[in-house]
Order: sequence, then structure tokens, then C-alpha cells
Amino acid sequence: MMEQIAIKTEYIKLDALLKFAALVASGGEAKEAVASGLVFVNGEVCTMRGKKLRVGDSVVFNGKGLVITADES
Repeated sequence: MMEQIAIKTEYIKLDALLKFAALVASGGEAKEAVASGLVFVNGEVCTMRGKKLRVGDSVVFNGKGLVITADES
């Protein structure tokens, strides 16, 4: 099951999402995870920590799945 993460902006960068969702403790940990090829974006390995994620994109890391949704509030 994918956890929904709502964003108010047009996009969120991959490393920021990992921190925002508490999947990593720091930016350094996010950088290491992405560089090591452990993060999947829309089903494919992504090694770009600055990858812009938009509504509808999905991320899987360490067995946890996230999907980006729009925060309408």
C-alpha cells in the first residue's frame, strides 16, 4: 500500500521528499540512498537526488511506498 504525501507546491525534490516523509534522518542520508541506487521513482531506479517529483509520481525506498498528491487546502 502506498502512503499519500500531499504537497502544496508544483513539485518536491526527491531528497526533500525522503526527509519530509521521514524515510531518512538527514540530507546526507538521502544523498547516500539515492546515489546508491536504492530509491525507485515510478518503478525505475533514480540516482538524481534533485529529481523533481510532481502529483502522481511514486517513490519506493526501503520497502516503503509513497505517492505524491496535491494538498488542496
